[in-house]
Amino acid sequence: MSSSTSMPYRRLGRAGLKVSALSLGGWTTFGGSVTDDDVAGGILRRAFDAGVNFFDIADIYAKGEAERCMGAVLRHLPRHELVISSKVFWPMSEDVNDRGLSRKHIFESVEKSLKRVGTDYLDLYFCHRFDDQTPVEETARAMDDLVRQGKVLYWGTSEWTGAQLRDVHALATRRGWDGPVVEQPQYSLLARRKFEDDVRPAAVSLGMGLVVWSPLASGVLTGKYDDGIPAGSRLDRIEWLRESVLAEENRERVRRFADVANDLGTSRARLALAWALKQPGVSSVITGASTVEQLDENLAALDVVIDDATAARLLELFP
Repeated sequence: MSSSTSMPYRRLGRAGLKVSALSLGGWTTFGGSVTDDDVAGGILRRAFDAGVNFFDIADIYAKGEAERCMGAVLRHLPRHELVISSKVFWPMSEDVNDRGLSRKHIFESVEKSLKRVGTDYLDLYFCHRFDDQTPVEETARAMDDLVRQGKVLYWGTSEWTGAQLRDVHALATRRGWDGPVVEQPQYSLLARRKFEDDVRPAAVSLGMGLVVWSPLASGVLTGKYDDGIPAGSRLDRIEWLRESVLAEENRERVRRFADVANDLGTSRARLALAWALKQPGVSSVITGASTVEQLDENLAALDVVIDDATAARLLELFP
C-alpha cells in the first residue's frame, strides 16, 4: 500500500456502524471497464488489506455484473469485517414492475442482489433515487420489513433532497419503523451547492451518515480531461455525465487546481479526495479504481494535509 497513514473509521451518523473513510465503489468499473475477474480480485484484496471495509455496489451497475464481479471476491473475505451495500430503483428489464421503489420491486430486487453478491444479508441497502410514482409510506414499510427479516441491516437513500429525508424520517418515527441511516449524494469540489445547502444540513440534523460519490467529478479533477476527452473514457461513454461536469469554466478551474496541488507536492486526485475527506458530516468517500495503481493513488490521499491557507485557496477556486 502506498499510503503510510492507517485507515480511519467513522461512524455512519448516529448509527453504531463504522465505515472506512475511503471506500471502494463498483460504478462503471467492476463488471464494466474491469471485466477481468483476476484484475478485480487484485483491486478488492488490496483495498481490503489497506483497511477498506465498505464496498458499494448497485444492481444497475453493468446490469448486475458489478454485484457478481465484486461478490465473487468478497465472498472469500471474512464477512463480519465487510460492509457491503447495494441499491434498488433503476429499471432492470423492460417489465413495467421491474423498476422503482414499489414493495414488489424492492422485495424481488433484494433477493436477486443477495444471490449475485453471494451473501445472506446486505449491511446497507439504498433507495437509489426518490420514486414519485410510489407512496413513500409503501417504500419505507418495505425497507423496514427487510430490516426486520435480517436481509438488510440498515437502509439508506441516494440523491434524495433534504425535504424528502425529513419527510421519510417523520413518517418512520410516527409508525415506529426503522428510518434511513445514510444518504449517498454526489459531492466534489465541482459539485458543492446541493450538498452543502440542502442535503448535508438535513442529514446531519436527522443523525444520518453521508457517503459521497464521484469525489473526483468522474475524473475531471484529476486533469484527465484537460486537453480533451480520451476515446473510451467515462465521459466519452456517458453523455449526461459529460454535459454535467465538463463545462469549459470547470476545465479552466481544474487546470489552475494543478498549481495548488503542485505547491503541496501532491497530485490533483489526492488533493481532491483529501478535501472531500475533510468536509463536515462525511462518513466515507466512495472511490473507483480499474487498476491497483489507481487504488494506491486514491489511498495516498490519506497522507495529504490541507492547511487553512490551502483550504481557502480551494474555496476561492471552486466557489
